[in-house]
Amino acid sequence: MKSTRLLFRIHYLSSPTTKYFYQLNSIQSRCLLHTSLSLMSKDMTKMNLIEEHPHVKTMSKAIIQHKQSDDYMMNHEIYSEKELNDIKITHKKFESWHDRVAYGAVRTLQIQHSHKTMTEQQWLRRFIFLESIAGVPGMVGGMSRHMKSLRTMRRDYGWIHMLLSEAENERMHLLTFLELRQPGWFFRGMVLFGQGVFFNAFFLTYLLSPRICHRFVGFLEEEAVITYTRCIEDLDAGKLPAWLTLPAPKIAKNYWKLSENAMMRDILLAVRADEATHREVNHKLADVGPDAPNPFLIQAKQAGDPSALQEH
Repeated sequence: MKSTRLLFRIHYLSSPTTKYFYQLNSIQSRCLLHTSLSLMSKDMTKMNLIEEHPHVKTMSKAIIQHKQSDDYMMNHEIYSEKELNDIKITHKKFESWHDRVAYGAVRTLQIQHSHKTMTEQQWLRRFIFLESIAGVPGMVGGMSRHMKSLRTMRRDYGWIHMLLSEAENERMHLLTFLELRQPGWFFRGMVLFGQGVFFNAFFLTYLLSPRICHRFVGFLEEEAVITYTRCIEDLDAGKLPAWLTLPAPKIAKNYWKLSENAMMRDILLAVRADEATHREVNHKLADVGPDAPNPFLIQAKQAGDPSALQEH
């Protein structure tokens, strides 16, 4: 009986109340549309605006069209041709026991570089597995520092955004290579298992010693630079003929702002440059320690870079 009365009252709400609920629903739909707008194609956007969201017909066309497909992405490096070709293989010398522990962990993972000739599919298999793991540290570090900032009610001074941006960058590497190869169920199972073990191990270690974790990532990225450098050398030597004429996927062109005639080699150069950037960043973060402000943010502000992050 009570439920029947409740339904009766809802059905016969006064006109102002009904209007309020309609406006509330309209606001929620408009907010959802706004946050999803850059993810949709132009055709899908127009269709949704007309068919599913009639209340936004009055929105200015400029608001709808000014969003580009990559507006929702975090900030990341766009490299010049000189920067892409100047990447060198480096190795940081040990300066403390943290460095030795971190390097020992990298060697324990047995990240070795085979000197035998690998095919395109073998390289892709290696890239996909490595990138599915490489996207973990930045997310774990950013999440840990975010939670610490909440617990201690103190500012983070620029680390969180940079670490999350690193995680997204590694994920974009993975999504790019997945355009060229879709792994089977067994490979996906191995990725799931490896990610589960690595995530939890890295998270626990980060709680104990962020310095060791960032040094570990720095050494890991050193190995990544070696991997991509050798792949580029094989490509230039003609050992990967299928990639000599393989155009870059559209997702890569959009993300790294590559030219329309970009090829697979351009992707490898861009990914290697990203790994070299992560290498230097994480070694620097390990040097300054977890309690110091973001050193790269400070450098950008001192240089008068208007795009420097305003982290609170």
